[in-house]
Amino acid sequence: MSDRLGEDIHLLDVRDVSPMMDFSIIASGTSTPHLKAMYEDIQKQLKKEGVAVYGRSGVAGSGWMVLDYVDVVIHIFSREMREYYGLESLWDGAKRVA
Repeated sequence: MSDRLGEDIHLLDVRDVSPMMDFSIIASGTSTPHLKAMYEDIQKQLKKEGVAVYGRSGVAGSGWMVLDYVDVVIHIFSREMREYYGLESLWDGAKRVA
């Protein structure tokens, strides 16, 4: 996501606070095309590495897109939607890895 100029990228180790996944990556984008570019690039790069997406949800125009890779879930937000949902506070006990 940093290659696509994603902003405020956080990698959270949520193993102690969520039974659903091990890590969560949260990033912000500046516009609908920017969100879409990050979303598509992540899938393309991980597919090259042989990592298949388990699930995906959202559209760029909604301001929130999610890619589920089972142990890692990636959230791509507009700035406004990220502030609104406050996922970082949902996983308050998570360790910030990066």
